Amino acid sequence: MKAIMVVGTTSHAGKSLITAAICRILSRRGWRVAPFKGQNMALNAYVTASGGEMGYAQAVQAWAAGVVPWVEMNPILLKPQGDMTSQVIIKGKPVGKVTASDYYEQYFDLGWRAIEESLQHLQTEFDLLICEGAGSPAEINLKHRDLTNMRVAKHLNASTILVVDIDRGGAFAHVIGTLELLEPDERALIKGIVINKFRGQRSLLDSGIKWLEERTGIPVIGVIPYMEQVFPAEDSLDLLERKSHKQGSELNIAVIRLPRISNFTDFDPLESEPSVNIRFMSPKQDLGHPDAVIIPGTKTTIPDLLIMQKSGMAEAIQHYAASGGTVLGICGGYQILGQMIADPEGVEGQAGRFQGLGLLPIKTVITGQKVARQRQVSSNFPQVGLPVTGFEIHQGRSRVEIPPNDPQGFQALFDDPNLGLVDGCQSVWGTYLHGIFDNGPWRRAWLNRLRQQRGLKSLPTGVANYREQRENLLDSLATEVERHLDLSTFL
Repeated sequence: MKAIMVVGTTSHAGKSLITAAICRILSRRGWRVAPFKGQNMALNAYVTASGGEMGYAQAVQAWAAGVVPWVEMNPILLKPQGDMTSQVIIKGKPVGKVTASDYYEQYFDLGWRAIEESLQHLQTEFDLLICEGAGSPAEINLKHRDLTNMRVAKHLNASTILVVDIDRGGAFAHVIGTLELLEPDERALIKGIVINKFRGQRSLLDSGIKWLEERTGIPVIGVIPYMEQVFPAEDSLDLLERKSHKQGSELNIAVIRLPRISNFTDFDPLESEPSVNIRFMSPKQDLGHPDAVIIPGTKTTIPDLLIMQKSGMAEAIQHYAASGGTVLGICGGYQILGQMIADPEGVEGQAGRFQGLGLLPIKTVITGQKVARQRQVSSNFPQVGLPVTGFEIHQGRSRVEIPPNDPQGFQALFDDPNLGLVDGCQSVWGTYLHGIFDNGPWRRAWLNRLRQQRGLKSLPTGVANYREQRENLLDSLATEVERHLDLSTFL
């Protein structure tokens, strides 16, 4: 089938963004197009309608293409667990846990079969695939087991775009070095170079582009300007590059940057709110006095709980909550806010029972069986009857144990009592629902409670869900990239 491959000279070169932009550009031109990434290592995941896990970036690319996300668009997802192991998810389902050294021996053949099967399936439904690589295609110590880059490009005979991040410096050396390390048949597939994240006067780059094209024989098909839009990131390193303060913001929300933080794309809708400043902070930092504290999802709840306790952040949040501060836990963060977390089978590494922060009346048992499903519920708080959609991904089962004559007045957050709790003062919140802030009316109602505490005027709650903002973002992204990218030789 016809395919375009997007690879990068380094991680964070902008492959995901360029791939999403091309998906939207070609979809607008009438192509039936789909994204594809053979293997992805990421803790930001999405759950499809069939209950399968895939990389969140590929879900966004599918939305950019105007199609429903399928696990075949990302048949292998590796979720690092922090102990030199990763959970292996193939075609949406977890199949095991493995160290990097054992992965090639145990999963390479199975993984490649899953990639071939997925490509065959996609070929029956789409005219064109926009494939994304991972990291660099020229990692000579890893190429023999690389399932993502040029092995896929060669399998599809895909015309390939090489993306380089000029903002980091060394762009010309990165391009030349990458091409030098590719095999001749791999290099022959590189049909265009894209210089990404360019700042400054375009004409000053012309002499460098001329030299690069003469040296490599490959045209520079695009110089993409640096764009400030927040695009869903694949790993937590991206959080370090985000601005810590937004001009004109009225609310400050602290998100604890746990070592194994997952699904921090949950907070993209909050970052889109002009009045909200999000600060991702290390457990070692001083909590201060934010308007709210959020404990996010985590791939391994117990190790991150222990780090919070050791660093003093757990105690700081307990004191903050006791003084009336607002605390929200999502997924693993919900479990951390509970009374106890048990891992009898050592699923997360260390078997045993561990005391949580004690702010919610739940007890959690970590099990080997994962819950992954989309949900549609109705809210009880902060406003009754708001429709809320999202998805669950967790390996713990939490039991609610509200004590008799409960002085704190804990109640179910949604019409499904297993999906979350809130106390009577609406100070401590917990939920298993990822994507909760995507729901515009619910997000605004939750923020308005914080605003009322500050004496600020309430925001309108009759707003669209974040998916409409995401559509506008993808449209503006595609429009800007299309102005600077020549795809004529690829189609």
